[in-house]
Amino acid sequence: MEEEQEYTINQIPIFEKLKTSKSILLAGAGGGFDIFSGIPLYFNLIKQGKKVILANFSFTLLNETSSEKVFPYCYKIRTGDSDFSGRNYFPERYLKLWMGLQGENPEIYAFERTGVIPLTAAYNYLIEKHNIDTVLLVDGGTDSLMFGDEEELGTPQEDVCSMAAVYKTGIEKQYLLSVGFGIDHFHGVSHFRFLENVAEIAKDGGYLGMFQMTKEMSESQKFIEAVKFANEKMKGLESIVSNSIVSALQGEYGNHQTLSRTMGSELWINPLMTIYWCFELPKLISKIKYYDLIKEVYTIGELNQQLYQYRSSLERIRTNRQIPI
Repeated sequence: MEEEQEYTINQIPIFEKLKTSKSILLAGAGGGFDIFSGIPLYFNLIKQGKKVILANFSFTLLNETSSEKVFPYCYKIRTGDSDFSGRNYFPERYLKLWMGLQGENPEIYAFERTGVIPLTAAYNYLIEKHNIDTVLLVDGGTDSLMFGDEEELGTPQEDVCSMAAVYKTGIEKQYLLSVGFGIDHFHGVSHFRFLENVAEIAKDGGYLGMFQMTKEMSESQKFIEAVKFANEKMKGLESIVSNSIVSALQGEYGNHQTLSRTMGSELWINPLMTIYWCFELPKLISKIKYYDLIKEVYTIGELNQQLYQYRSSLERIRTNRQIPI
């Protein structure tokens, strides 16, 4: 594991950690549009001269597309990949298409929705194939920071599966970045508990600070453009998380609605949504109270069973609380 470093106030710890990285696997942790939350990072890291490979835990039925299966549960996305069954939910494909319009041609992979053991093998395949020295997991939302004993967890299953898989690869440099503070209130997550958990990780030196996008940044503009491109391609299936972050970047606040999917629910668009919170993955994993129960599962179904078993055995939960400000 890396040694702890000292920083000055004008240094962002996560980027100091990445200075010596040469080949980075940037992956969406929780499926769907999580990889879109990595777009600003991709363009910044490319500017720094890093090699960046993209991947995502996918909700698409990849075996029904024309993607190339390169390893069990792992597919390479191609520009010409077709939609399947007349449906158009395929964020990875539209990211590949949009990247091409920017003059970029990154390799993009997608993982089938599977358990920790198969996913670990798929990550190891990409790490070896591309000589990866660093894995950055990106989560759109904050439920990846739930330890398991909170009253509401949101939808952490895919996040935790990805986190456990990357941790089990044993790669030295592994991190998680979370963006979208406030979005998971939609799923019942207590941001009081999120901040409490960040503080707990900070005690162990696992919190690597934060940085924020503003609309004036070129990387932010790329993110906005990519989300709008995907919106056009996936009407009715747009990302609530990505579009909420776009709204926040554009200065909207409160119950600002842009999607029919969220009508009837109350949103809290806010400036904190554009902050990336950064963590040492091993020190975060050490706080996940049910990690030992899920680290050897082969399917998401098994993971759900183990999580249910853990939750059923809890004698005490940390109830939801509002931030007292």
